[in-house]
Amino acid sequence: MLSQIPIRIKEVKKEDIDKEILRAGIIAELDAINLYEQMAALSEDEKIKKMLLDIAREEKTHVGEFQSMLLQKDSEQEAEMEKGRKEIEEMS
Repeated sequence: MLSQIPIRIKEVKKEDIDKEILRAGIIAELDAINLYEQMAALSEDEKIKKMLLDIAREEKTHVGEFQSMLLQKDSEQEAEMEKGRKEIEEMS
């Protein structure tokens, strides 16, 4: 689990700081989703399972928020994401 930003801020160019912050946010939310879903799978208490899965869904919304903002800030990210989407479609 993350307890600090997984980048060396001092080594990041000033114009890239916000993009790196958004990426760190995505990483933290994905980590939280994994944690909550794993704990839900382990719990035998249905109320706890339900609560954990609900929280995991909320974290997925947070991923979407971070990702949307990142795509606004990083046109290269947006273009590469679109390329990836098309590659997956071609596999189908």
